[in-house]
Amino acid sequence: MKYLAVLGRQPEISIAELTLSGSCRTFSSPTSRALSGGASPGLSPAHVEFESDISIDINRFGGILKLAVKLEEKPLEYLQRLPEGKITLGVSDYSKKASRKSATVEALKLKKILTRHGRSVRVVENKDAALSTATSLHNGLSGKNERKVELIKVDNGWYRVIGVQDIDAYAKRDQARPARDAKVGMLPPKLAQILINLCGPLKPGSTILDPFCGTGVVLQEAVLMGYQAYGTDISERMVEYSKKNLDWLVKSENILFQISQGDATSFCWEQPIDAVACEGYLGKPFSQVPTEMALKEQKQECGAIVLGFLKNLAGQIEAGTPVVIAVPAWLRGSGEYERLDILDEIETMGYNVNNRSREGLLYHRPEQIVARDIIILRKK
Repeated sequence: MKYLAVLGRQPEISIAELTLSGSCRTFSSPTSRALSGGASPGLSPAHVEFESDISIDINRFGGILKLAVKLEEKPLEYLQRLPEGKITLGVSDYSKKASRKSATVEALKLKKILTRHGRSVRVVENKDAALSTATSLHNGLSGKNERKVELIKVDNGWYRVIGVQDIDAYAKRDQARPARDAKVGMLPPKLAQILINLCGPLKPGSTILDPFCGTGVVLQEAVLMGYQAYGTDISERMVEYSKKNLDWLVKSENILFQISQGDATSFCWEQPIDAVACEGYLGKPFSQVPTEMALKEQKQECGAIVLGFLKNLAGQIEAGTPVVIAVPAWLRGSGEYERLDILDEIETMGYNVNNRSREGLLYHRPEQIVARDIIILRKK
């Protein structure tokens, strides 16, 4: 099957998620455009075309905004075959020279012909070359209703949207949880999904460990993806928060999770672990770029916790077990981020570092002081 994915704010992370999750067989040429910011910089997000032998569920991917399949017929032919009734039509243009005007022209051209043939059509208005995720979602252009359609144009090719990221569901899982604590950091559910997918293909029911579980965001995404969740945290309060949030989330008796109090640098986990996905200790929050002395202190503290955890974990997991951990990186006055220099020590503990350069896997908002540096490991 030929797909097109509209990628999130940091396309390198989205592509890594798709690739390492085992969902992609081959990427086609637009990959380079995705890595450089998309087909129409400033007008539409990055996108990538790829092939896959499996059916892909957009709800399992934190880094995909829209998912579409290639049309093997002309757009008009497809639209004319839709069931009777009013058609809601949106058109997004990701071509090299895309613009709001080009997308609007295509949509109105299709509407004019369909109207001439007796079909009622409502065109969703474009504010840019591509419809935003919110516009697509709230107009029902997610592929669930046959007569509510979003078509994506990429140069001479056309795609039909089959999934739109459910930003409302993410917001509910994030903001409606009964136990939240901004002081310990707010891991976005999207990032939690990405961390899990970066572990690689996992069997349904696999046990995913988060040894720094906090309020349970990784755990909640793990159970929603069909895995068993095992969480620990040094803070008794965080353990209670995670339990409250998982009890609030879980609706099925078939979903399993376990949460215990324990220090990740010394805890003995009780059951076999198939994968580890977590956000480590990010250190002190900063409202401005830290001084050299403050940065040195934070690097020592955070580095010691990460290395202590990985040393403790190494003797408790089997060879080949994936470990994906987000660690802190700090913004400097130059605009670049300074990372923890710990990879050599990690490798001496019996891990292979899959992304030694770590280029592109720095998760942050513009000018965010403490970023999340994603390290992908596998036990030797």
